Amino acid sequence: MNNISNQNLTLKGKKVLLRVDLNVPIKNGAITETSRIEKIIPTIKLLIEKEAKIIILSHIGRPKGKIVKGMTLEPISKKLSSLLNKEILFNKNTINEDTLLEVNKIENGSIMMLENIRFNEGEELNDAEFSKKISELGDIYVNDAFSVSHRSHASVEGITKHIPSYFGLQITEEINALKKITSKIKKPITLIIGGSKISTKIKIINNLIKKFNNIIIVGGMANTMLHHTGSNIGKSVCEKDCGSLIKEILENSNKYNCKLICPEDVVVSKNMESNGENKNLKEIDEDDMILDIGTNTISSIKKVIDSSNTVLWNGPAGYFENPNFQNGTKQILEIISQRTKNNKIFSVAGGGETVAAINKFNKLNSFTFVSTAGGAFLEYLEGKNLPGISALD
Repeated sequence: MNNISNQNLTLKGKKVLLRVDLNVPIKNGAITETSRIEKIIPTIKLLIEKEAKIIILSHIGRPKGKIVKGMTLEPISKKLSSLLNKEILFNKNTINEDTLLEVNKIENGSIMMLENIRFNEGEELNDAEFSKKISELGDIYVNDAFSVSHRSHASVEGITKHIPSYFGLQITEEINALKKITSKIKKPITLIIGGSKISTKIKIINNLIKKFNNIIIVGGMANTMLHHTGSNIGKSVCEKDCGSLIKEILENSNKYNCKLICPEDVVVSKNMESNGENKNLKEIDEDDMILDIGTNTISSIKKVIDSSNTVLWNGPAGYFENPNFQNGTKQILEIISQRTKNNKIFSVAGGGETVAAINKFNKLNSFTFVSTAGGAFLEYLEGKNLPGISALD
């Protein structure tokens, strides 16, 4: 991989166009979660150390080529500045004829952040002329935004056709972690996968079932598996038209000798706000809702994780937002966390709800790697080529 940590790469005085993903949640003008900002700091510090002129390209939201006041990067620029304890020049204008003049004024080791790149119509269209236009602002391009590398956008893919291009530190770490759960695997390897819909993750399951030893299905996805294999799930969330998908998963698990594990007991309630009751599958009533995994299931999951060398987790075990139904998710976190701390497993977690659960229980540093990439993370697990990665490879 062409990486900016390459000792032979001279960056002093070079204008480095650094593509990052600063699409962080903002409520009432305040940033509510900063992990994506924090993850790019090592790359920025390396570029400062190498005395490069840093020009940050990023986005927030989907303004569709129009200037949207609530989607400015200015508050994010200020937050990054405070985290770095270093001034960041913020360029409020969309990219125009004067942008190059302004970029040329910055000094070695300084940082300028350009306004939301998606305010420019050519960005999401991956317009060839716009790609060339932004490439002319720098001498070198660095992609440190894995989370948008599944997009064929100008600042992700198009720009690489016009300027020497490299991987940043964060994207390199992400790719290396994902390789260890997809191609450079240390077996036995286990996938814990949850979420509401099995139909949205069938491609992930069918791609990984060929390589994994165990797949543990939890959450709403498990309800669908249980329903289509003959268990009563009451009035639980379920996809009723997924019979063919379930058949496909079962056939592939036999074909590739991958063990499928579904809940053997669950926590149910009559509604989402009441207290839960642990029940075996045969005890579920017609008006019960499955909202978490049960104690026996947690014990079974622990045995599987304890015998694994690698674990990938995507999707909570239940309705963890309610304390009455958070135990399954919390216990999985604890089990993986302890094994990781003791250097017993290589653990990777990713996906929006998974990261939310990890943050809720303050376990961000308890995994070998936590991906905040969302769509790119899932597409990589499906085995798709990501345009931003392919362009640099």
